[in-house]
Amino acid sequence: MSIKKISKQNFAEFIGKVIAAQTVYAVQAKGDRFDFGPLKSAEDLRLDYDVTLQPPKKYFLPPVEKLVSFEVGKCKYQSSFDDEKFVLLGVHPYDMVALNQLDKLFCQDNCDKHYFTRRANATIIALDVVTPSKNVFAAEMGAAVVKEGFDLLLTDIGDSYVAEAATEKGEKLLANAKAVDANKNDIAKRAQVQENNKKQLKKHQLKCPSSYLPALLEKAYNHPVWEERAKTCFACGSCNQVCPTCYCFNVQDDVNWDMKTGSRCRAWDGCMLDGFAKVAGNHDFRKNRADRFRHRLYRKAKYVPEKIDSGPACVGCGRCIAACLPDIANPVSVYNRLVDDLGIG
Repeated sequence: MSIKKISKQNFAEFIGKVIAAQTVYAVQAKGDRFDFGPLKSAEDLRLDYDVTLQPPKKYFLPPVEKLVSFEVGKCKYQSSFDDEKFVLLGVHPYDMVALNQLDKLFCQDNCDKHYFTRRANATIIALDVVTPSKNVFAAEMGAAVVKEGFDLLLTDIGDSYVAEAATEKGEKLLANAKAVDANKNDIAKRAQVQENNKKQLKKHQLKCPSSYLPALLEKAYNHPVWEERAKTCFACGSCNQVCPTCYCFNVQDDVNWDMKTGSRCRAWDGCMLDGFAKVAGNHDFRKNRADRFRHRLYRKAKYVPEKIDSGPACVGCGRCIAACLPDIANPVSVYNRLVDDLGIG
């Protein structure tokens, strides 16, 4: 696949062509914050953003999604699929790593057709970080740069963007740009940006390699930090809701007012919420907040990595830190406490 250079003078025209051709969801300003949303004009695009309020996973696993429509008593049902083709523009490497993990998770056992229909219909334009956020620690989690999953990768090298097309969809999109082949100097500038991000995206530093976290948690199940942190936890689930790798959901059937038709929907759920682990017989596997707090951290650094043979299921975006009012959600601070108390090895 090709690597091109697009001058910033020509870049706005390129984005305008993309917008004219299909739906584009991209990063825009919301006051002094940023978030993904429908892009109507290239002038509204912000590729210098620090971090978005919500991760881009919402375009593949929506907060609320209808799965099936049905007719009561007649065994009639119809699966619902979102077949809109769209471009997702400005995905930071850590969010791309998270999407790559979700791809692996949703294809295990029974492949989730709803998720993968959206995934197949998307063209993802990733973007190397320009402005590090105040809580980012992606470099500590191996997610400061990304090499796969995207269709097109943009890197700001000053007066231009280096654009790498990794798929046929990326090549097709890049064909709309007034671009030239990137030379050795352009490639070197891109490499320098990525090396700098490996050093800069460390606002919170781990006291151990991230690859050691599963072994660390293996001996930390009864550590007092879980109870200590849970004392001030609101169990609000904000850390779950802003996390790019959380994928738990609840499924509910709703009958319409006509009492004849209805739908089955799924909606985001979270392991920090009271009742999340409640089953038949009113038995709750994680009734205590400390148990739920511990589960969240174990899921990030032990359960999911072992399930899909990956790096941590925390990509270091820092959103949970910003969302947590009592300031207890920072995974790095918890893991560092465990290293201090339990050591390495």
